[in-house]
Amino acid sequence: MKSTAPASAPQSRPSQPRHRRIGRKWLAVAAAAVLGTAGAALAVQFADGASAPSAPGYRQDDLRRDTDALRALGITGVQARVTTAAGRDLVATAGVAAVGTQRPVPRDGHFRIASTGKALMATVILQLVDEGKLSLDDTVDRRLPGLIDGNGNDGRKMTVRQLLQNTSGLHDDLPGFDTPQQYYRHRYDTYTPEQIVARAMKHHPDFEPGTGWGYSNTGYVVLGMIVDEVTGRPWQEAVETRILKPLGMHHTYLPGDTPTLRRPHADGYQVFTSGERIDVTEQLVPDLGGYVSTTADVNRFFQGLLGGKLLSEARLAEMKHTVPVPKEFEVFWPGGRYGLGLVERPLSCGGSYWSHEGGEAGYITLDGATGDGRRTVTVSLTTSFNDLDRTIRQQKAASALVDRALCDTTGK
Repeated sequence: MKSTAPASAPQSRPSQPRHRRIGRKWLAVAAAAVLGTAGAALAVQFADGASAPSAPGYRQDDLRRDTDALRALGITGVQARVTTAAGRDLVATAGVAAVGTQRPVPRDGHFRIASTGKALMATVILQLVDEGKLSLDDTVDRRLPGLIDGNGNDGRKMTVRQLLQNTSGLHDDLPGFDTPQQYYRHRYDTYTPEQIVARAMKHHPDFEPGTGWGYSNTGYVVLGMIVDEVTGRPWQEAVETRILKPLGMHHTYLPGDTPTLRRPHADGYQVFTSGERIDVTEQLVPDLGGYVSTTADVNRFFQGLLGGKLLSEARLAEMKHTVPVPKEFEVFWPGGRYGLGLVERPLSCGGSYWSHEGGEAGYITLDGATGDGRRTVTVSLTTSFNDLDRTIRQQKAASALVDRALCDTTGK
């Protein structure tokens, strides 16, 4: 891929990066911004603009209209797929695959799913619980003695369940890209899981375990380390053998030390506060957040998970046991509640749906599925914004698409 870096920016990539970088996590960073004084006003703005229930029969033209509306927000490329209960897929794209071209966004393009990967990790953990190899009430210290320690952090008080549910209080201290210069300088930076946890240990916990809720990517890094310990193998192998292969998710993979995506794909762009739109496709991202997938594969995952193909009925029920998120976070998830690596959100037509969206620099993923997994939606956006107002408008429009598609009562 041809770099868009200025002449003064470093162009060479380390030939063999030994570790992987934990990059900016869109939800966590955006949520942190919301916690400022503007949070309450923005929440009101979001609620006032909630979408109205759709008429029965969400069709191809409806999906095309909704993807066009997303494109009109300044998003470079959009692809969306609705998998219906009848097994028929509706697919629509908008925009272009690369700035300065007329190349259309591929209908089956690869993209980084970022924190949607948390649902994969949670599923593996719950499978190990099903098999009696792990308990949700196990403490971190039982599995990884001494890992969580210092500045008030105590792995003896923190459980697997709390890590999954973001109620552990673990603080996030993750590098990211606030300027184009930072992107060019740090896009190949890498860290081990131990280094990421060590960064968190420099901070006091956000709250005592079990007494609050705070989105923690570091918590899911620790979960991966627990899977390593329990299985004696890298957690990536557990995801591959337990989820990807059984469900036929053949287009979902980890790039490892490769900073580019398999073709076809649309390039990912980040719009910085300076207004510069930079191609940030080429970067190394963390293993869990670095998963690359397609809209068809993400839909296939939620179909399999909620359809009972991956977990026992009891474990799936535990996964769906939710707690409320802070009011400030409802800017992104109005009425949302968090389970074990799974988010429950209300539908405008009644009831609720399940999802786990994600965002890495340049790629934003929203998804949703009915409780039985028979109807699923995935939307991939190839532009992320450092501006909170534009991020909220983007989130609002994409969430409205998911809502309308899932509120189709015809089942077709």
